[in-house]
Amino acid sequence: MKLINYRKGSRVRLGCLVNDQVIDLNGAYLSLLKNENNERAEQLAAALVPENAVDFLHGGDESLNLAQKAADYIQNQASQGEKEEWIFPRSEVKIEAPVMNPSKIICVGHNYREHILEMGRDLPTHPVVFAKFANAVIGPEDEIPYPPITEKLDYEAEFAFVVGKKAKNVKEEDALDYVAGYTIVNDVSARDLQQRTLQWLQGKSLDGSAPMGPWLVTKDEVPDPDKLDISLTVNGEERQHANTSSLVFNVNRLVSFLSEIMTLEPGDVICTGTPGGVGAARDPQAFLNDGDVVRIEVSEVGVLENKVKKVQGG
Repeated sequence: MKLINYRKGSRVRLGCLVNDQVIDLNGAYLSLLKNENNERAEQLAAALVPENAVDFLHGGDESLNLAQKAADYIQNQASQGEKEEWIFPRSEVKIEAPVMNPSKIICVGHNYREHILEMGRDLPTHPVVFAKFANAVIGPEDEIPYPPITEKLDYEAEFAFVVGKKAKNVKEEDALDYVAGYTIVNDVSARDLQQRTLQWLQGKSLDGSAPMGPWLVTKDEVPDPDKLDISLTVNGEERQHANTSSLVFNVNRLVSFLSEIMTLEPGDVICTGTPGGVGAARDPQAFLNDGDVVRIEVSEVGVLENKVKKVQGG
C-alpha cells in the first residue's frame, strides 16, 4: 500500500494511492462500517483507522489490515458504479510528506562505502548519526527553499524508513517487525554552514531542507530493503547512483543500534545515508541553483522530484 497525506482545502488527511486515485482511509473504513450497520461506526473508524498518519501508525498491523480492507471495499463499490465520496482523482488534491510532523528525524552520515571514500574518511565502526527537525519537512509537490544565508546548497539522495511501533533494545533479526514502510528523503545540506563548525547541525536544519515522499510504501511491498537501486539527477544529469547493498549499516542494524540509544516511536523517520556524488565532493564542486530540478528514484519505492526556489530571509 502507498500511504499518503493529502491536502484538500485546508485539511490534511491520510489516504492511499491506487492507480492515480486517492482513497481516504478513515472515510473508507467509516463507509464500510456503516454498510455493515455498525452502530459505533464513527467512533471505531476514528480509533482504528484515524485520519492522522502518525496516529494511524500507532495502530500497527491491525490498523493497516483494516485500512487495506476498507480500500478494497471502496474500490469494489466504485467498480460497480456506486458513487463514493471517499475516492477521487489525485489531480484534485495536493500530496504532502507522508510524515509531516515526526517526533524524530534521525540521519546517518558516512554510510555508503563510495561516499565515505570520496570524502576521504575510513569506514566507521559505529553509525554516524545527526538530527533534522520537523521544520525541514516538505512534500513531493513543494519547492526546496534556497535562502540567502547559504551559497553552497547541496543535495543528498536518501532511502529512508519509518518506524511502525515503539522500539527499544531490538535485536537485528527482529528489526523489520518495527518498520512501517519506506520513503525517500533529500537531505538538503548547506555545506558552508555545515563545515564552519565541528557539528553539522546548522547546515542540516534549514527550513524545507528535508523533501520527503512521494508516499510511504508499506514494508510488505519491499521484500528486501538491502537490494534497492538509488539515483539522483539534477536537471536530468545523473549525479548519484548506488544500491542499498553498499550500506555499511543496513536497516536491521540501524533499528537495533538506534533503539539501544533511544526509544523509537511510530512515525520516526530514519534516513540511511547518501551515496557518492554529492555536489561538495565533485571536481569542480557543483551546488544547487535557483530553478534546478532534483529527482531521486529508489526502486520499489518511487520518485521524489522537487524544484529549487530562491527565497528571501532565512
